Amino acid sequence: MGMIPRTRRLRMAGIFSLGLYEFDSSYGFASLDTAKRLLSRDSVDYMELRLDDIFRAPEVAASIAPQLGSAYIANDWSDMNKPLFAALTLEKIAVSLAIGLIVMVAALNIVASLILLVMEKSRDIAILKTMGATSRSVTLIFIMQGLIIGVVGTTVGATAGYALSFVFDRYRLIRVPIDVYQVPYLPFTVLATDFLLVVVVAVLICFVATIYPSRQAARLDPAQALRYE
Repeated sequence: MGMIPRTRRLRMAGIFSLGLYEFDSSYGFASLDTAKRLLSRDSVDYMELRLDDIFRAPEVAASIAPQLGSAYIANDWSDMNKPLFAALTLEKIAVSLAIGLIVMVAALNIVASLILLVMEKSRDIAILKTMGATSRSVTLIFIMQGLIIGVVGTTVGATAGYALSFVFDRYRLIRVPIDVYQVPYLPFTVLATDFLLVVVVAVLICFVATIYPSRQAARLDPAQALRYE
């Protein structure tokens, strides 16, 4: 046996959607007088403030708390959703590690390709050296070739990734269970800082990957390379 909940028939004025399952499935708006009668309360025990700058919420909450006293608690959106933000931070770290591994594999492929190229072009390198080419110029040739491969690959990958992110977010192609993730689809947002960071790091790793094969090419002995030609 339990208490019978207080009910009242109301006229629905409209439907709202915040895009968050937690709120859309359990929240409703009513006038203050109606809420007081339904809940049998004479005073307000919960208030929300909306700020123009959402990132000032922790500062405002901290300044309000001493004025309210110990009978009230001032929370901001970052405190209320701390577990969610912690999970998102871990996911971002995992995604960054995955992208880093992919870039490292690509860099190893560049190293292997340049080493094979040095072996195949050993005769040409020897001829260039006998014609007066310096070790520095040979090194620059292979560094430039590796950088061209890296820049072209990074440009194609970054462009394709940006285009796919725009299409997926625009048309909401990746649907997820709303009762699990609170949103009906997976949103995509391309941050300029992250985008530039990935591009710069990818090109830098490709540059580092060209150093060893380029030095091997520069150290090639022309007499040794042409001995069996």
